[in-house]
Amino acid sequence: MSDFFESEINTEGIKNAEMVVCIPSYNEADSIRYPTGQADKGLAKYFRDITSVIINCDNNSPDGTKEAFLNTPTKAPKIYISTPPGTKGKGNNFRNLFQKVVDLNAKAVVVVDADLKSITPEWIKHLGEPLLSDFSYVAPLYVRHKYDGTITNGIAYPMTRALYGRRVRQPIGGDFGFSGDLAAVYLNTKIWDSSIANFGIDIWMTTLAINQQIHICQSFMGRPKIHRTKDPGEDLGPMFRQVIGTIFSMMTDFKEVWTKIKYSRPTAIYGFGLGEVESPPNVEVDTNNLLKKFHDGFEQYSSLWKKLLLDDVYKKTIEIKNMNKNEFNFPTDLWARVLFDMAIAYHKNTVDRALMIDSLVPLYFGRTLSFVKKTRRMSIKQAEEAIEEDCMTFELTKPYLIKRWNEKVDT
Repeated sequence: MSDFFESEINTEGIKNAEMVVCIPSYNEADSIRYPTGQADKGLAKYFRDITSVIINCDNNSPDGTKEAFLNTPTKAPKIYISTPPGTKGKGNNFRNLFQKVVDLNAKAVVVVDADLKSITPEWIKHLGEPLLSDFSYVAPLYVRHKYDGTITNGIAYPMTRALYGRRVRQPIGGDFGFSGDLAAVYLNTKIWDSSIANFGIDIWMTTLAINQQIHICQSFMGRPKIHRTKDPGEDLGPMFRQVIGTIFSMMTDFKEVWTKIKYSRPTAIYGFGLGEVESPPNVEVDTNNLLKKFHDGFEQYSSLWKKLLLDDVYKKTIEIKNMNKNEFNFPTDLWARVLFDMAIAYHKNTVDRALMIDSLVPLYFGRTLSFVKKTRRMSIKQAEEAIEEDCMTFELTKPYLIKRWNEKVDT
């Protein structure tokens, strides 16, 4: 491999395309061929009457992702675009994508994860077809294991739904569709920071789409999402901080919107019901580890929590700490107030924001343990119903957030 850097490889000189399929990546040489091939089959089968292109938006991966992508045989033309050496981040890949979509004058864009093992040609149809009707943003609906996507289930979905009044089940799903017009909105928005440039990008895109007053839908994917799953109690890495930081920071940007919204409404579902579906792969959870990390958090962060959480909320976390594992329960209304208190501390810049979000992690582990215990004997469908109930609790607890948000900064 040479040291020569090319920001774009467009061997067929594509200047226009109505449909774009994008696969963002960093070090995905071992997995990118499969979604590329499936995307190509989807375009050939369902969108053969319109011009299309497959784009790999990459972070200059050193592992040969570029070669793996370009060497995958496809009928559709391919374009490889990279951020400059040293510039990483999923959001930075999307900045390149938004610009390219505008340049190509594309009508519809479908994005799929590079590590997808379950993608079929139909996924391209499900995410792309609504964009050629009347929709401008398409979020995925797929069956996931009840312990896959705990950041979505415990924070991103209930927070987004309670704040902005739209039920979008997978606001950080990783696979979605958006219109060319929306790409231009994304490109020109002034709301941007280092979290959004990384893993905050998905929730940023969903939140902006909801607040653009455009037609949004959810589309059944027909198969479970199968990708690299891991125990929710393992190292969360920067993703947690970037997703939560983006949710919290955008609350300030859209304060005039969410403070007026009292309840949520359903989002249109495109396509038919799932019918007979495959079961998603199992996700093992080490509950002892979750409990230990929750308890460890008190040693490290209890003085900070005392400062950030309302007194009543803080005292209830102490009560939970003193429960034994069998009776352990972190109620949803308390969890909602913990997140709302943290959001207010973020907004008022009470303490260092990165430290504050890090301090939320052990509480999140405690809440995740509570969810795992509650749903252990439930089917996936029953666990989904439990998540819907949790979301209703968030909506009912929202007046607490608004009251506290509107208090003077010096209180």
